[in-house]
Amino acid sequence: MTAALVAGLLAGFGIAIPVGAVATYLVTLTARTSLKIGVCAALGVATADGLYALIAVASGSALTHTIQPIMLPLRWASALVLIALAARVGATAIGHYRKRRPAARADEAPISPIRAYLGLLGITMLNPTTVVYFTALVLGSQPAADPHHLDQAIFVLAAFSASAIWQLFLAGSGALLGRALTGTRGRLITALVSSTLITALALRLLISPP
Repeated sequence: MTAALVAGLLAGFGIAIPVGAVATYLVTLTARTSLKIGVCAALGVATADGLYALIAVASGSALTHTIQPIMLPLRWASALVLIALAARVGATAIGHYRKRRPAARADEAPISPIRAYLGLLGITMLNPTTVVYFTALVLGSQPAADPHHLDQAIFVLAAFSASAIWQLFLAGSGALLGRALTGTRGRLITALVSSTLITALALRLLISPP
């Protein structure tokens, strides 16, 4: 039981901590809106990680063979969605700057908490690397005998919890960033830097080997 807990925590932090396009968008989204929306978005990312951990535990190596033929279309879909988000973030910031008005939180909350949750859940689920990562970990650490169902459940819950902890940390960082950047120029610069990073990371997703 303890081994499954530790393995799940390490797996969850391992997939969550590397900062990618989704993490960058999560921080930016929270900075532009509110901590409430950021928390819901963070839980959407963590839910996707937990679901992929569950799928990996339940399906094992069979899932890797199933997902291989569609990995390239999934990577393209994920990259295109992220590039569209980056363009939207940049365009919104430029529009507010031209009007010389601060992006007020109450005025710039274009999505509800549930939409933030579902949106980040969907974006994260488009990343096939996550399920391959969890599958490799599960198969690599699985004993010769069939693992106990309780250990499998603990692994999945621990992976979800670790991911949630990190994503909530990112959301909190975004909220602090939003409070610090109250001027139109500061928000414009932050949004443009974020859009550039998201676009670069999305393009890297396409050119990196599967």
